[in-house]
Amino acid sequence: MRTIAAIVSMLLCSGPEAISQQKIDVDKQFSIAAKQYEGMLASHPDATKFPQSTKPDGSRDDRKSNWWCSGFFGGSLWHLFEYTKDPKWKTAAEKWTWAVEQEKFNKGTHDLGFMLYCPFGNGLRLTGNKAYVEPLVTGANSLATRFDPDRGVIKSWDKHADCSFTVIIDNMMNLELLFWAAKQTNDKRLYNIAITHADNTIKHHYRDDYSSYHVVCYDADGKIFRKKTAQGAHDTSAWARGQAWGLYGYVLMYRETKDKKYLKQAEEIAKFLMNHPNLPADKIPYWDYNAPLIPNEERDASSAAITASALLELSSYSEPMKDKYFSFAESILQRLSSDEYLAKEGNNDFILKHSVGHKPAKSEVNTPIIYADYYYLEALLRYKKLNSKK
Repeated sequence: MRTIAAIVSMLLCSGPEAISQQKIDVDKQFSIAAKQYEGMLASHPDATKFPQSTKPDGSRDDRKSNWWCSGFFGGSLWHLFEYTKDPKWKTAAEKWTWAVEQEKFNKGTHDLGFMLYCPFGNGLRLTGNKAYVEPLVTGANSLATRFDPDRGVIKSWDKHADCSFTVIIDNMMNLELLFWAAKQTNDKRLYNIAITHADNTIKHHYRDDYSSYHVVCYDADGKIFRKKTAQGAHDTSAWARGQAWGLYGYVLMYRETKDKKYLKQAEEIAKFLMNHPNLPADKIPYWDYNAPLIPNEERDASSAAITASALLELSSYSEPMKDKYFSFAESILQRLSSDEYLAKEGNNDFILKHSVGHKPAKSEVNTPIIYADYYYLEALLRYKKLNSKK
């Protein structure tokens, strides 16, 4: 006959509260991810067609190497190799890494960090292959050509509506490539570009509550004349992926500089996101924190994955909040690892479901997107490493 204590214990461990106490089975999640990406490799023999998303008709949406997301597939393959140590993933990662090499000369985009550092940077870190150095250095110098010293920022889009010079919050993610190249080549210029851009982003992109505008527009004279959105709900809203990019960006700024102002910026952004009144209980945000039809709006798994990965790294820097950051990220990963978001088959071989790319343009709405997979796998790797240190 069971004791009362045993019965109470069983009841406490059988309800929703118990879910938040369970540890994530990282082995299981990587096994599922590997199965999906085995299918992805089989369906993509041509390394000029990069998996991106799913079209509204259910067919695969592939892009060319000059698309800003081209580096995420190779980067994800490196994540699989890092976790499994299976050489087949190294072989695949090498193929899809070299597939984007030509973009090292691309001076028409600010996204070379995504395109080059995700595959080449991870490949160099995991293998030490010196052949990966030159594409990264060349790419960093290509990115640096977009820096305007008078405005103190890296130009984002070459053409956008009425803006002659645009800067978007996403740009924070590409500074990691500049920091790496600065250390590799002892080029202080690249380091200073990253610092100047990050400082001016704090100054011009962020509101008093530490939410971020998506787009800052400069006129021909170098003056800011408008702050707006492109992919968010409205100009003053908090577009979810943009907030995640900013959080991640300032975490990496602190990592690279150890300047406490960047740690404070990251902590304040995290506070905004973690305590937002429109954040659902399961911590997977709507595509915009101020979307007009909440709760009848799409969730964005990609924003959640980016946020989880950033918070896990932040937990190792912020002593007073480390447990809260870790627990919050763990909750996100638990939800993303559930049947609601994690695909065990189908889904055009992507790992995660339910991301949102550009809802105002009716593009990539409630669909898998390649960068959601990348940051989900990165977050799982970080989670595993942090758990091993406990």
